[in-house]
Amino acid sequence: MSETPDTLMQRLKGRLFTRSSVLSMTTVIVMFATWEFVTATGLANKLFLPAPEAVWQAFIKAATKGYQGNTLQTHVGVSLLRILAAFFAAIIVGVPLGILMGLSKDARALLNPIIEFYRPLPPLGLYTLLVMWLGIGEESKFALLFLAGLPGIIITTTQAIWSIEPIYARAAQALGARGWDLVLHVYLPAAGPTILAGMRISLGFIYTVLVAAEIVAATAGIGWMIWDAAKFLLSDVVIMGLIVLGLTGVALDMAMRQIGRWLMPWEARIRN
Repeated sequence: MSETPDTLMQRLKGRLFTRSSVLSMTTVIVMFATWEFVTATGLANKLFLPAPEAVWQAFIKAATKGYQGNTLQTHVGVSLLRILAAFFAAIIVGVPLGILMGLSKDARALLNPIIEFYRPLPPLGLYTLLVMWLGIGEESKFALLFLAGLPGIIITTTQAIWSIEPIYARAAQALGARGWDLVLHVYLPAAGPTILAGMRISLGFIYTVLVAAEIVAATAGIGWMIWDAAKFLLSDVVIMGLIVLGLTGVALDMAMRQIGRWLMPWEARIRN
């Protein structure tokens, strides 16, 4: 039986006005109020911390007239394309490698030194080498973002697979499960929530190196816009770009959590 509009509105209100939602909104309101107070009273130099109104005007100008030849939508779209391409590539490579390393001690011994070696390398230091190898085009940018997101997925997937109780696999084997059946019906469902958490962490790492990836030979991208504006002390554009970057990150994280609920409905039932 389909829900009536009144029932849907009640469910929506229930989600919007939960205790957690109210506390989150309170945090945001306090932050903006403090920002407005600090700039209005002159406690902060407006050259370095512009008022919220100035940042909003920078947003409107960038969205309508553009910044350095491209609109804000173009800058965001270019960056999201780079982020998502690297992120999906990291998933395609990282999840199978994590499963392999979680199931095989030999694979873990062979691959772990490589991952642990490059994982703590600073992005700018790694980027210089990638530029020497791949040039200043999109290939080096993709490689840097891909390498930033890969370790988090591999490590969390490995740990998730390794932590599954062997009794579940033995029970499935007793029922005739072998090979991919074990992976698809035992390991992935059990490790899914942890793998999803690793993907969210990986996406955050990719975001952290976006500006580094876009400072070399780029003409568009939200990270490039932030870097270019900083050179001219356009703090309103810098802060606006950071806010837009943060909001797109929050939106992608929310989308990932929703996908997780669709793919793993049993997890929500367990929590409830």
